[in-house]
Amino acid sequence: MGGVPSTPRFADSRPQDTAEYLIATFVGEKSFPLASDFWQKLLELPLSLHWPSHRVHQACEAFAQNNCYTRHLAKILIHLTWCLQECISSSGTASVAIMKAINAVYISSVFLKYLIENAESENFEELHLSLDESEPLPKEFVLDQNIENLVMHSVLSFIALVDVSPHTYNLHQELLNFMLVAMSTQLLSVPSLGPKDVHPFIDAAMTEESSLVCSVVCRLLLNYITRPRISVNSSSYSIFSEENQPGVLQRVGSAAATIVLLPFNYLVSSNGEGSSNPLTDCSLLVLLVLIHYHKCVENDESITDRSDDSATSDSLAKSSTHFTVNPYCNALENARDIEFGHMDLEGNAHSGPVVRLPFASLFDTLGMYLADETAVLLLYSLVQGNSGFLEYVLVRTDLDTLLMPILETLYNASKKTPNQIYMLLIILLILSQDSSFNASIHKMILPSVPWYKEHLLHQTSLGSLLVIILIRTVKYNLSKLRDVYLHTTCLATLANMAPHVHRLSAYASQRLVSLFYMLSRKYNKIADRRDDKKGNLTEQDSFAEDMSAELHIYTDFLRIVLEILNAILTYALPRNPEVVYAILHREEVFQPFKSHPRFNELLENIYTVLDFFNSRLDAQRVDGEWSVEKVLQSIIINCRSWRGDGLKMFTRLYFSYEQESHPEEFFIPYVWQLVLSRCGFSFNPSAINLFPVDLPVKEESNDDGEPNKHQNGELNEQRVNIDP
Repeated sequence: MGGVPSTPRFADSRPQDTAEYLIATFVGEKSFPLASDFWQKLLELPLSLHWPSHRVHQACEAFAQNNCYTRHLAKILIHLTWCLQECISSSGTASVAIMKAINAVYISSVFLKYLIENAESENFEELHLSLDESEPLPKEFVLDQNIENLVMHSVLSFIALVDVSPHTYNLHQELLNFMLVAMSTQLLSVPSLGPKDVHPFIDAAMTEESSLVCSVVCRLLLNYITRPRISVNSSSYSIFSEENQPGVLQRVGSAAATIVLLPFNYLVSSNGEGSSNPLTDCSLLVLLVLIHYHKCVENDESITDRSDDSATSDSLAKSSTHFTVNPYCNALENARDIEFGHMDLEGNAHSGPVVRLPFASLFDTLGMYLADETAVLLLYSLVQGNSGFLEYVLVRTDLDTLLMPILETLYNASKKTPNQIYMLLIILLILSQDSSFNASIHKMILPSVPWYKEHLLHQTSLGSLLVIILIRTVKYNLSKLRDVYLHTTCLATLANMAPHVHRLSAYASQRLVSLFYMLSRKYNKIADRRDDKKGNLTEQDSFAEDMSAELHIYTDFLRIVLEILNAILTYALPRNPEVVYAILHREEVFQPFKSHPRFNELLENIYTVLDFFNSRLDAQRVDGEWSVEKVLQSIIINCRSWRGDGLKMFTRLYFSYEQESHPEEFFIPYVWQLVLSRCGFSFNPSAINLFPVDLPVKEESNDDGEPNKHQNGELNEQRVNIDP
């Protein structure tokens, strides 16, 4: 290995020399049995090496070369398991066992990560997670035990059963870091999982009993809610670091210390931002990785498709596989509010273990931290999958706790990732599926909205602000992202809200009419381009087809906006004089589409309303000229006599969100992008197959300030479905 020191004389050597010798021996050619006192010396010695990154790399290379016959990774994982079992039996009070466990998990994380990054086999055989048959074993250890199952069970048991305290904080932190390292095998896979894909550690986690799974999910969420901290004066030291530099494998015992305790910070991006609470952040990231994992397995019986001889082999392959139930996702989706004891809202008792959480605290915590993308994904996972939590959110009287940070984030969409925008919009769509939500948001009045700069919003309802922000997001999407599903989601949410609109503000009403005008301009541009190309026979037919398809999409968008206006006029006109005023003020924007076959019936209703109020205005005498106030006052008066005569009734639009059948193709890459960007855990970019990576690493945005291509369109697997 070149730089590895020779064997020191323990009697008169410095601890650092002894530590160097032990690490060099660990990565060397000699294999030490499980019962050797070498392991006790390695795990009990306070390590404080100062190695530059290239020496750590050399050590890892030597370890990778020798581990195939020393099996030292498997052995240190077994010792980690034994240390954790001792910690659990003493409820985390055995200080020597905790120190040994921390050393074991540190060293394991460093070398495990290197082996994963450089793995070339599909099944990660390079890890050699087994012992040689000739290995002398202690009596309490059985040779055929599955080591990955053994270590994951112990890690998860410690996380679930031992409380976070100043004494156990570091070990909790390092075990969470270890889990991220162990589960990072996913980074080497493609998003679409197949039955041959093997991820030893996360697959092992999926086999745990439901009682332990529920305890783990509960602990991780409680870590997120309570955000435990440790004293600034707690001891800290690092191993494998250059003098006066952060450790390559850094031990942190201070709340003021940097990020999280992950190995190889010489591979960590220099752009990584510090974390205010590493344990909290890691808890949430581990939870997100666990709940969004899907294991694909082959069906027991062979499936033959006789209905269509032309079926492709791919379709037959898909039909013969299925995804196993993810117990962590299942536990989160069935979590219940601790306030309801052992009975759910319908009074039905649950069989088996159930995660019980303080929904009030979870709601408040999410509201405080929704500026963070991981919190957004957790909120999405809860409202999409957990009907109990969604119902709890909908009955809260302080919906602004969640909605205001969501709307402020959407207001600053240009500074956010497309994925974060999509997640927030889908959350709003899910909430808008409830009529009580749509009604209650218009009853809450906001004294001011200081972060909204384009217009002074004073005494505006939360519902009006939601309309304003959704329309603003459509405008941003038109100019920047140009994503069809983003448009669809915004318009779907507005459509769900429309029948329940109450006293929509003047500014929101103006923006709603301007939305039709904005989309009509886009529609006209596409139509003109298509017509121009039709006259040029040299142009390819595919271009004209693309233009026709895009024109059809914007025709649908315009129709949805007209249906939104129709729903307000049909079901809520007397309560919305400002909407009537806005339509009267901009009635010319509807004129070009009166004869359009997709719009004429909807526009007939709008013109029926226009005719009614124009005739009242014409018949009314006023002193002097008409002013905004006088016109609005006349509309308010005549709203009282409005009976809806002449309006055609249309089926009320209702949109619902449904997750695609293979959500893992989006969520697994997305979660790991968050892991790499949030916790300081970096990975060899050339080894990542899960999502596109720029080599070398580039800035997050291009020269135009727009997101890089690989960040766009990553929610294409999400659909908004119309529920007729």
